[in-house]
Amino acid sequence: MTATPPLAPVAPVPSPRRIAVFVVVALLCIGAAAAYAWWAGQQRARSGAAPARIERPFTALPGTGPYLLLRVSGVSASQGHLALERLGATDGMREVSAALDCERVHASRASVGRGICLEARRGALTTYHAHLFDSQLRTTATLDLAGAPSRARMSADGRLAATTVFVAGHSYSAAGFSTRTSIIDVEAGRMRVPDLEVFTVMKDGQPFKAADFNIWGVTFTPDGQGFYATLQTGGKQWLVRGELAAQRMTLLRPGVECPSLSPDGQRIAFKRRVTPAVAGVVWQLVVLDLARDQETVLTSETRNVDDQVEWLDNGEIAYGLPDAALPAATNTWALAIDGRSAPRLLAPLAYSPAVVR
Repeated sequence: MTATPPLAPVAPVPSPRRIAVFVVVALLCIGAAAAYAWWAGQQRARSGAAPARIERPFTALPGTGPYLLLRVSGVSASQGHLALERLGATDGMREVSAALDCERVHASRASVGRGICLEARRGALTTYHAHLFDSQLRTTATLDLAGAPSRARMSADGRLAATTVFVAGHSYSAAGFSTRTSIIDVEAGRMRVPDLEVFTVMKDGQPFKAADFNIWGVTFTPDGQGFYATLQTGGKQWLVRGELAAQRMTLLRPGVECPSLSPDGQRIAFKRRVTPAVAGVVWQLVVLDLARDQETVLTSETRNVDDQVEWLDNGEIAYGLPDAALPAATNTWALAIDGRSAPRLLAPLAYSPAVVR
C-alpha cells in the first residue's frame, strides 16, 4: 500500500488586527525618520550651516593668496584630509588633498609654501606625528609627538612651528590634563625646544617655578623671535610672553587661554573661562589691545568657543564650533572684532583654519 505523503504546512494567515498593528508601527518608524530629518535640517538652518562644499582634488599650494587651509570635518570620505578654500570665493568649491590626514593644520601666513599637519595614526596602538610639508604637499620631515594633538601654529615666515599635545587627558575643561608644547625648527626639520617647560619663568621680576606648570597655545610674534602662550599653574591660566633666544617666559596677566596675535602684532584674541558648567567649562572670546592694555569682550558671539582663533586680517577672526545637527562635525565661523557684527559661517564642515596671503 502506497503511503500518502504528508501535507505541506500551511502558513497562518495574519489576522486583520496584526496587519493593522504592523502598518501602524511602520508608519510610526517612517514618521520618526522624517521628523528627525526635519529637526536636523532646522538645526542646521538655525546654526547658519550651509551644504557641504563641492570638492575637487589639488596637488600643490597656490603661489598667491588669499586662501584658507583647513581640516575636513564631518562624515564624508574626505574627513581628516587637508582642504583649501579661496577667501572671498562664492563658487562653493573646496579643494581637497588625500596626501595629508590631519587633526590640526597650520601654515606660514606668507605664501612661502610651508605648513604643519598633526596626525593621529590610529590602530591597535595609536601613534602621533607632526608632518612638515612644502608647497607641493610633500612631507619634508616627520617628528614623533608625545600625545594627542591639540594645537599647531607656524610663524609668519615659515621658519618655526609650535605644537601642543595632551600627554594626559583630552580636554582643557577636564581636571588632571597635562600638556607638552614644543618648538620646531622647520628648515632643519627637528625639534628646537622639545618642551617649553625647560624655559625660565619670570613673575614680578623673579624666577618662578611650580610642579604643576602646563603650557599650551603658542602664537608667534611677527618677527618670529618671540611668542605668546598660556601657562597654567595653581588653577589659573596666565598669558606669557616668550623669548626664544633667552629661553625665558614672563607672566603678563591671568585669565588668558589660547592666545592668537593679530598680523600687525597689536592685539591678542583669546578665550576666557567665565563659569564652570555641568558639561564642562564655558569660554567667551576676548580681544586685548596690547598698547592700551584694554580688553573687549566679543559679546556678539554667545556660543561656547573652545578653540585657538585664527586672524583672517587685523579686524576679523575665525574659529571652530560644533555643528548643531552633526555632533561629530565642526564648522568654521568668522567674527569681526568691531563688537557689532554677528558671526558668519566661513567654512562648513571644516576646522583648524590657517590664513595664507
